[in-house]
Amino acid sequence: MKIEAIYISPGHNFFGHHGKPPSKNPTLSVAEVECVAGHGLKGDRFFDYKPGYGGQITFFAREIHDALCRDFRVIGVSSEVYRRNVVTSGVNLNDLIGQEFSVQGIRFFGYSECKPCYWMDQAVAPGAFEWLKGNGGLRARILSDGILRTEAGA
Repeated sequence: MKIEAIYISPGHNFFGHHGKPPSKNPTLSVAEVECVAGHGLKGDRFFDYKPGYGGQITFFAREIHDALCRDFRVIGVSSEVYRRNVVTSGVNLNDLIGQEFSVQGIRFFGYSECKPCYWMDQAVAPGAFEWLKGNGGLRARILSDGILRTEAGA
């Protein structure tokens, strides 16, 4: 698995905003992030969200982003719009659901699909929400501490 990008955000833009407009918290692109077992990513909105939370870290496949942009003829949309923490390449993330896996020596447990939300129709293109069902990414628990780095930051 190659780490293409890492994103964190200090606040929620969509989560908990049903029926309201999204917030405007920045999505920060970082070269590395500290993974804390059982807690999440230092500096991210879901750090210490609640005990045992299955989305301590989220992954999204670059290949899915590229296919969505191609299918919807979208140009210039960054992978940060999905609000996932880690953009990967070279692995089918759905295969990691229910599995323990390691990336750069850090252990994770693939908890569940990170289901897309209806906001994707605004963030990417109308129809993106339906298209992303089954390809929304991976929610995972962090099982060991460590620093996760992008390929460029490794």
